[in-house]
Amino acid sequence: MRRLPCVALVTIAVLLAACGDERAAVRELTGTTMGTRFSVKIPADEHVPDAELLQRDIDALLADIEGTMSTYIIDSELSLFNISESTEWQQASKEFCLCVEESLAISAMTGGAFDITVGPLVNLWGFGPDGAMLEPPSDELIAAARTRVGFKNLHADCTKPAVRKDLAGLYIDLSAYAKGYAVDRLAELLDERGIDNYLVEIGGEIKVRGRNADGERWAVAIEEPLDEERRVHTIVRLTDRAIATSGDYRNFFEFEGRRYSHEIDTRSGRPVTHSLASVSVIADAAAYADGMATALMVLGPEEGLALATSQNIAALFLVRTASGFTEHATPAFAAEGPTT
Repeated sequence: MRRLPCVALVTIAVLLAACGDERAAVRELTGTTMGTRFSVKIPADEHVPDAELLQRDIDALLADIEGTMSTYIIDSELSLFNISESTEWQQASKEFCLCVEESLAISAMTGGAFDITVGPLVNLWGFGPDGAMLEPPSDELIAAARTRVGFKNLHADCTKPAVRKDLAGLYIDLSAYAKGYAVDRLAELLDERGIDNYLVEIGGEIKVRGRNADGERWAVAIEEPLDEERRVHTIVRLTDRAIATSGDYRNFFEFEGRRYSHEIDTRSGRPVTHSLASVSVIADAAAYADGMATALMVLGPEEGLALATSQNIAALFLVRTASGFTEHATPAFAAEGPTT
């Protein structure tokens, strides 16, 4: 068996060198969070009242979010909810409740293709905090895990705020939503500080505001979905937008010549097997783009493209073929502007 390291679950690369010496004209604040790296890029001529204070506030904000939503931190709010076997309403932070509520809305719209109760299956297939699997689980184990899955068994009432599960063994996994949410929160922090031009990125989830150091829209590259090589597929120019990508090629394992992706369809309890390699979604909010990219990736090239088109979602689908990749863009994605 060969297993690739979990470098990233998304496939966006930022091209700061795309316009001459733009890299030298950008102030960058960086660090680690959620098992990956974050980056805040601000044009050097943008006024930042206190960069050191901003860095500390960014670190503190991300630590708070991780302490709320991580499945790897045993006493996070999410982990404590997962451990609890109560099926009564449980008091929750406003932040946690809203993330559950918004995730459930995406789940309903996508017919469960995006489902934050996928946790038991994620862990069973070796993509969660329990560690890697050496081989695919048995049909019996998959069936047992599926009895603990289903977004309709999870409820949120953010007027209280509180959350409730119908099944004692229900297990939430926000990994396909939390990084996008954190990007949105960082963007809000920068807005509050009066910073008008920036790019925020966490593990590939991106949100931009204003213009880059050259006064142009920020250049963001969508990668070619290759297993062991990083290559640009296309570049999009964005301002005041977010973008996220979900794919099957950065986090998977192989067993007896077959690929098993971390993209798991709760309807079957198994990793997806279709030919869709990646989906990129552009939206106002990074959290929405993050969750929707995952849902469309699970749905596949035909069903996903149909849903994205009907819902006016700006999405780019890259489908794996014998000769490479074919590209399918929704009308809303094409309307975002030209790509290069």
